[in-house]
Amino acid sequence: MEKEEYQDQVEGRNAVIELLESGRDINKILIAKGEKHGSINKIIAMAKERKILLTELERNKLNQMAESQNHQGVIAIVPPYNYCEVEDILELAKQKKEMPFILLLDGIEDPHNLGSIIRTAETAGVHGIIIPKRRAASVNSTVSKVSAGAVEYMKIARVNNLNETIHYLKEQGLWICGTDMNTETTYTKQDYKMPLAVVIGSEGFGVSRLVKENCDFLVKIPMKGRITSLNASVSAGIIMYEVVRQRK
Repeated sequence: MEKEEYQDQVEGRNAVIELLESGRDINKILIAKGEKHGSINKIIAMAKERKILLTELERNKLNQMAESQNHQGVIAIVPPYNYCEVEDILELAKQKKEMPFILLLDGIEDPHNLGSIIRTAETAGVHGIIIPKRRAASVNSTVSKVSAGAVEYMKIARVNNLNETIHYLKEQGLWICGTDMNTETTYTKQDYKMPLAVVIGSEGFGVSRLVKENCDFLVKIPMKGRITSLNASVSAGIIMYEVVRQRK
């Protein structure tokens, strides 16, 4: 397992409750003084049960520490996110006796998009997500919050070279599906009932040329309006649920 060398924080009541329920390590939980009502009481009880350090701070101090405007009086300090290996994702599919279903994210730089993709992927039964180490968003508190806790249940691998990873996945029997608005095949016309990795391109540039060339097939999402591209997380959701529909 590879680890990123930084501490991070998860903010907001629901996000912290999801974190506590996931069983992930938590260094400590910071709570605004005077916040002893509603879901804060649940957080306090869960933290005490898991013997996690609780610290009360003045609200203005908590405001200074917060990375968002919506911490709701609670911040959890967590160790670095534990990325997995690509092999771990394939092993999960094997354990579940399911055809592998993986997402490859080619340069998603917006942490909000990454969080949204993780959230949808978790509900769609994706076995894991692969992201590049460079020029791409990594898992941080924003990603965790936007994913509504799904990041705690999703296997995510970071790799040096996406194209080398694609070749490895092909060797393991997976087919690689790319998204490209200029291809002929509409996403609903493609068969996905096979070991599959779907590539989602970056917000501004789509799938990079070399990655596109390494895909086994390409699909497009039809555009009816004047805007020529969808948000990356929306595109990912549309493709993911077509895979779910076909495989059910």
